[in-house]
Amino acid sequence: MSARSLRKVNMNRERGVSMLESLITIVILAFGILGLANLQAKLQTVEVESYARSQALVMLDDMAARLSAHRGVAATYVDATPVGTGDTQPVDCSGTALGVERDICEWSNALKGNTELSGTAAIGAMIGGRGCIEQLAGVEPPSYRVTVTWQGLSPTVVSGIDCAQSLYGANDALRRTVAKVVSVASLGP
Repeated sequence: MSARSLRKVNMNRERGVSMLESLITIVILAFGILGLANLQAKLQTVEVESYARSQALVMLDDMAARLSAHRGVAATYVDATPVGTGDTQPVDCSGTALGVERDICEWSNALKGNTELSGTAAIGAMIGGRGCIEQLAGVEPPSYRVTVTWQGLSPTVVSGIDCAQSLYGANDALRRTVAKVVSVASLGP
């Protein structure tokens, strides 16, 4: 074979991409795309959890403000059972007397998500929202812990606060909790 024909054979080998190189590139791209899809799913979960936490904090501040505003009757807000998902509060609170009963009814509806509707479905809150108000023993001035709980999407550390404990299935690690202590000072002599 002449040098000219060898050069021609080498040039033909170097033209284009081989089938093996193409397949390796496709496999690498497929793994990258699968990784991005998995990342997207995790980001969606984090976004839902973040939205639920922000809603819970808004509802926690709402009830803490109501409790502070009615400090003279703050002890009547205390209830052994959580309000919200699964309670017997009416959907329409307009027939409820103003004061503590109305505050509890409106808070219950907010925890259930009834403040935002899509058709007839409540979409305005977190999954299984519940709230508790308890008086803290042996604390002066009288103090109350307002707690909001809801169901998370993935297990985490179990909360030490008892509000709505065991109401989110067998795995209490799905229960999320935020709490705030409201101290009610006496304004009298």
